[in-house]
Amino acid sequence: MRHWFFLAIAIVAEVAGTSFMKWSSIHGHLGGLAAMFVLLGASYYALSLAVTRVPVGLAYAVWEGVGLVAITLVSLAWFGESIGPAKAAGIAAVLGGILLIKRGMTPAADEDTVAALAAPR
Repeated sequence: MRHWFFLAIAIVAEVAGTSFMKWSSIHGHLGGLAAMFVLLGASYYALSLAVTRVPVGLAYAVWEGVGLVAITLVSLAWFGESIGPAKAAGIAAVLGGILLIKRGMTPAADEDTVAALAAPR
């Protein structure tokens, strides 16, 4: 369960870092770029902790997919961007893809992956 928490942290850091990138591009403030570098680095570090137990294909799909949806919501709320039917359909397709990837993961394959990763070297 802890590894899913790391994945959630990775997503939050990714969304915050990308939002700072956009904010910095609007306001021309270098502090936003510094925050972006720190947060995206933290995001990748948290993702690396998550994939020690979560299959990397699933972790990456959730990280990118949920991050995409969250960044879209942030862009709507804070940056005044719009969303049209095609963009909304694309987001729905991404979320559907995540569900298909999760559904396609067999428990035996997940357990084998976890056992292989946990084995002493």
